[in-house]
Amino acid sequence: MVQTTNRFFDEVARLMNDAAGVAQGVRREFETLFRSQADRFLNDLDVVKREEFEAVKDMARIAREEAETLKARVAALESALGKPPAPGSAAAALGETGAPGSAGSESGSINPGAF
Repeated sequence: MVQTTNRFFDEVARLMNDAAGVAQGVRREFETLFRSQADRFLNDLDVVKREEFEAVKDMARIAREEAETLKARVAALESALGKPPAPGSAAAALGETGAPGSAGSESGSINPGAF
């Protein structure tokens, strides 16, 4: 096989390589410009970032679980004192009633409503 070197084809290949490098540089520059414009646009809209949203979502879930736990504790305490649950309270929602004669309603006990 005879090896031929053609200067024209070498120059064309070098030109294509340079053009590809320039095109990649332009692409990176365009992406950087687009990202900065998009970030600026989103900051102007006051959009919440995903990480912040997830953190607040977790905080709300924890608060909701704590509120449910506290509602159950209040319902248990109300039933132990024999106090009828207030409308809309946890005990009323659970269907519990503070019927007279239940625990805590014996004579001599302190009436929590008297304070």
